[in-house]
Amino acid sequence: MTKVRWGLLSTANINKRLIPAIRASERGELVAVASRRQAAADTYAAEWGIPQAFGSYGAMLASGEVDVVYIGLPNHLHADWTVRALEHGLHVLCEKPFALTLADVDRMADAARDNGRVLAEAFMYRHHPQTKAVGEWLRAGRLGAISLFRGTFSFTLTDHRNVRLIPEWGGGSLWDIGVYPISFAQYVMGGPPEWVFGDQRRGGAGVDVAFSGTLHYADGAMAQISSAFDVPWYTHVDVLGERGRLVLNRPFTGLVGGQRRLTFIDAQDNAEEVPVEEQELYSGEVEDMHDAVLDGRPPYLGLDETRNHVRTVLALYESARRGERVFVEEISD
Repeated sequence: MTKVRWGLLSTANINKRLIPAIRASERGELVAVASRRQAAADTYAAEWGIPQAFGSYGAMLASGEVDVVYIGLPNHLHADWTVRALEHGLHVLCEKPFALTLADVDRMADAARDNGRVLAEAFMYRHHPQTKAVGEWLRAGRLGAISLFRGTFSFTLTDHRNVRLIPEWGGGSLWDIGVYPISFAQYVMGGPPEWVFGDQRRGGAGVDVAFSGTLHYADGAMAQISSAFDVPWYTHVDVLGERGRLVLNRPFTGLVGGQRRLTFIDAQDNAEEVPVEEQELYSGEVEDMHDAVLDGRPPYLGLDETRNHVRTVLALYESARRGERVFVEEISD
């Protein structure tokens, strides 16, 4: 194999971000899309210039026409369709959140191992040079010991029929966008927290329209994360160490409406712009799959890290339910 054949499992809106990244790559090609109805698949394929359209997800998986499947389905469907794709011998890039239970995470990981296929969580920002530059600063010790991480992601959700508001489908701001600062905190701190404390504001649909959490680490470092569907768009990250702080203005989104910046502010409050190579936000995760499938490299974002993302979210929801701190190791599912 010299080129990876991609198939889109669903006509979800998120596809439009991935399609240009696949087409810009020299090692991948978009060959198919599947929907639950043939007419919908045909319309979508015509709109996006995709050669093949399948009227069911299963038909595409069994077709032999694709090598990698991108799963952008609603959250509650990620696990089942990932496992089915893997059992058909396909590699899978699964949109975040990877799954809604630890049992499903383990089932997906087992299917990847048993079938010898690549499986990765689609956290696109983790592959971007801005995020990787933060890791380089931390590994070089330029911030000193890290004491605090702060991350937020919010936007106003006006469509009350949106799948993000359906409880049984894994709705809620924490599952949808709060996972971004949680995963970034884990990246900065080198692992999951020891314990968490969460609080939420529920909307009429019964899901959290706003969530705030504190993550406490064994060395005393802390992270503060927040997400919301009922305030204007905002995304930001601060990483605070004993020698200064790094500030990221657009850690999780593209460049529409502004320029991406990474700024170092030292102990004397002097600001220095850190050069960051701009890259299309979704191209990194696409190239990472190509490297894994074609070259046999492990995915940049491993499944152990993914499991800790899900475990931390579950601990935060449990804490919000109880109104007390919850140790992450308590969460078994």
